[in-house]
Amino acid sequence: MQAMTARLSNLSDGPPLGGLSSFWVRAVNAVAVSAPHGGGPFVVLASSVANVARGRTAKMMVQHLDNGQLVRRPEELVVEEPLTVRLNEVDVATTMRTPGHDFELAVGLLHADGALAGAAITEIRYCATGSAVETEFNVVSVSAPAAPDPTPRLGVISSSCGLCGTEAIEELVARIAPMPSAALFAPETLLGVVDAIRDHQPLFARTGGLHAAAAFAPDGTILEVREDIGRHNAVDKVAGRMLLDGLLPATGLGLFVSGRASFEMVQKAWAAGFSTVVAISAPSALAVEAAQAAHIQLAGFVREGTLNLYHQPDMSRPHAAAGLSQPFDESEEVPA
Repeated sequence: MQAMTARLSNLSDGPPLGGLSSFWVRAVNAVAVSAPHGGGPFVVLASSVANVARGRTAKMMVQHLDNGQLVRRPEELVVEEPLTVRLNEVDVATTMRTPGHDFELAVGLLHADGALAGAAITEIRYCATGSAVETEFNVVSVSAPAAPDPTPRLGVISSSCGLCGTEAIEELVARIAPMPSAALFAPETLLGVVDAIRDHQPLFARTGGLHAAAAFAPDGTILEVREDIGRHNAVDKVAGRMLLDGLLPATGLGLFVSGRASFEMVQKAWAAGFSTVVAISAPSALAVEAAQAAHIQLAGFVREGTLNLYHQPDMSRPHAAAGLSQPFDESEEVPA
């Protein structure tokens, strides 16, 4: 199978905020993998992947109150820009994101929405209507000739929540099979993952204004980490990277998300084939229902040595395998 090359002729350094930009290109050979959960084979990007590390932060002068005195000082802020994702020359979605890993974000978003339907991706490039510089690297075009006709999303996906809850769980069940059986993560492993993530968030350490998503192995090893101003974007970037590397479905692996575990976070984890989702904050009730339907282990409030387990797949398994001190029944009536 021959590798094809993405069109990068228009990829050049634009005028970012705060200095000169840079980019690196990593060649990725075409590989054949199985579609998630038993679908037919398809070819993951036979191209080069561009990672544009330009203008992800900007410095601004602020007035900082210290000991009762206002002092001017520079602060580093996260850049937020729109990214329009096109599939087969059709605008599918526009999302507010932090620039960088844009090809991964585009592929991950399309995969999570089921827009690719297992079709081979033959090309990814910046812009389809003119110079990438003219569009400030804010339009990514994905070519997958065998994909179904794209259905555009209406409006802009905000960096806070994406399209939370717009798809019913029944529709997800019809499109994506429940997770195959996989070993449950012990609580100690999940706690260790949250602690380890801190060392993989350089932009958050500088700005305090980014979310993170990460894929991790059964032993807690961090495999991929992406940062973005939007939680759903960070997840799409992780899933997109893994799809391009032929590593989906992510059976037996866990997905970390900063902030809360919304319905959309669980939906994206389900589409990518993750067996476990762990979040810093609480899940929504709909997220728990989605985890139950998907057979995904779901943990929340994972911080400072404690956590809540909201769903454990296959409750017939010995609870000791999950590190639980005592069994619990998810169907048990909750006191008013």
